Amino acid sequence: MVLSHANSMTRDDSVASTFASRYVREQLPRYRMPDRSIPREAAYQIINDELMLDGNPRLNLASFVTTWMEPECDKLIMESINKNYVDMDEYPVTTELQNRCVNMIAHLFNAPIKEDETAIGVGTVGSSEAIMLAGLAFKRKWQNRRKEQGKPCDKPNIVTGANVQVCWEKFARYFEVELKEVKLSEGYYVMDPVKAVEMVDENTICVAAILGSTLTGEFEDVKLLNDLLTEKNKETGWDVPIHVDAASGGFIAPFLYPELEWDFRLPLVKSINVSGHKYGLVYAGVGWVIWRSKEDLPEELIFHINYLGTDQPTFTLNFSKGSSQIIAQYYQLIRLGFEGYKNIMENCKENAAILREGVTATGLFEILSKETGVPLVAFSLKDSSRFTVFDISENLRRFGWIVPAYTMPADAEHVAVLRVVIREDFSRSLSERLVNDILKILRELDARATHAVRVSSATAAQSDDGVVSKKSVLEIERDVVAHWMNAVNKKKTGPC
Repeated sequence: MVLSHANSMTRDDSVASTFASRYVREQLPRYRMPDRSIPREAAYQIINDELMLDGNPRLNLASFVTTWMEPECDKLIMESINKNYVDMDEYPVTTELQNRCVNMIAHLFNAPIKEDETAIGVGTVGSSEAIMLAGLAFKRKWQNRRKEQGKPCDKPNIVTGANVQVCWEKFARYFEVELKEVKLSEGYYVMDPVKAVEMVDENTICVAAILGSTLTGEFEDVKLLNDLLTEKNKETGWDVPIHVDAASGGFIAPFLYPELEWDFRLPLVKSINVSGHKYGLVYAGVGWVIWRSKEDLPEELIFHINYLGTDQPTFTLNFSKGSSQIIAQYYQLIRLGFEGYKNIMENCKENAAILREGVTATGLFEILSKETGVPLVAFSLKDSSRFTVFDISENLRRFGWIVPAYTMPADAEHVAVLRVVIREDFSRSLSERLVNDILKILRELDARATHAVRVSSATAAQSDDGVVSKKSVLEIERDVVAHWMNAVNKKKTGPC
């Protein structure tokens, strides 16, 4: 006997299209968890549709962060996305891959490592965490030395340029360290080593040099800083070290400028951070900090845990984190090798040169970035009386481009710039297309400015006392709109 069953399929289950279901007709709660579940297909479609309104990462020229990787690496990332990196005993191979990355990067930075030694370093979520860890190591070493000398250790400071990334300000505020900034000046947008050394005192835990300024991509003169600081240490008896923030330039300088001395070849450089997710060519979420030797990382900052199965040393600000980016970094290092990284960096440099030539050819901009440094182009308007770089930045979004406009830090705030970062996935054809779109926008902005001047001149009002006053741009626009609306309303001929 065949038993008949009532059809339990709901109306929504029978609808093939998510867009025909009730889940896209009803407003989802925004700030409270909904009472009922929804099908996975509907949840995916709703979120995917909202994300369509985000910018295109490939056209986000504001960011230094990698936006493209090879499909094979994407596959590795997805296969390891459920691994918690902190479980070192459970995932020993992942831990080994991290250690290999640390050693490869340390050798790339010319760390003085003997054949039977391993490098001292750790993978981090990004350069921000790496800088926090390096700063804590400097602070603790300085405190220990001051205590041994019987001197107060409650007023540590770091000397940097005003062009440092905000993570340095975070470190200073979070860990109670005074940040002494060398101010910038027009035409010189990096830290002046001479002024930096002048600001050093007995409470300085380190001087932070930037290899690849966020503002202009320029490399600071770490060699000169090392030489000047060495002399000051000899004169004063201090032992002030250097940290190099190579977040952007650490994966560039070794391949494009191998003769440039900025790394552990300089005796006072005790630690270096670099962002794997920038020119290390890995998606966002990985950074590295490398110390010169074991003596430069105080043992008391390292925690030893055993409740995950074995003794595990750890020095991080967080605990759990994904393994994917660590594995992706190892993939890039062995996949590309020195030759591959060099080819990519040379290509980025060439594309930056193409863009620089195109921007210069307009005759309207001054190039502020240097040819030696991070492959980016920072430029300002020679004349901002008719329109500004902020107008250009806003209009570029119409074409999909995200190009930041910003003002320089203290003592150079009057300088406003546009900056285009050249990444691996920014091809020559895209560079040429960007220049063409900038030219279109310049013509449009110039035409608007010319029209505004003409209308302003034609509608200048004369007051009762005979003084001629100019109307504001908004008033002029309202007058023009009202004039044409009146003309349309009077029009009686033609189709309705």
